Amino acid sequence: MATILNADTTTGGAIITGDASGSLVLQGAGNTGITISSAGVPTLVTPILGTPTSGNLTTCTADGTNKIGYLNIPQVGSAKVASYTLAVGDVGKFVVLGTSGTIVIPASVFAVGDAISIFNNTAATIACTCSAITTVYKGGTDTNISSTGFSITTRGVCTILFVTTTTVVITGNLA
Repeated sequence: MATILNADTTTGGAIITGDASGSLVLQGAGNTGITISSAGVPTLVTPILGTPTSGNLTTCTADGTNKIGYLNIPQVGSAKVASYTLAVGDVGKFVVLGTSGTIVIPASVFAVGDAISIFNNTAATIACTCSAITTVYKGGTDTNISSTGFSITTRGVCTILFVTTTTVVITGNLA
């Protein structure tokens, strides 16, 4: 390896070297830096970039699978075939009820702005209950349906939006 420029990295200096493959390596304090391959492709070494302020993120993913942004709504696992209680991991996703059962919406689990969609993939209306949620509005009405719950029609979709931890608005194909 040939050293092109050498400065004391303990005081914030940098070392620029060439390696056996012909790549250019810029190394700063703490072994952070950039490697530029002989093909001209830069690779970051160690530093945490933080949140980008600009650029094209259309091919980025949040978890290696689900794309970032409003590109799709991922499904929560496989179709539910019995009663299912919504969980924090369901936020921003959709739940499929496959054969029967009910959906339970627990109180004080979700944050303001959390949203979950539900798809009723059955030949019957499904019931949804609210576990200690104090206020449940059917979108476009001023009636609190927390004590009666609500139903989603056959092959219907609804979205649950948490406006507080115990107040939700439900829109969609409600019976």
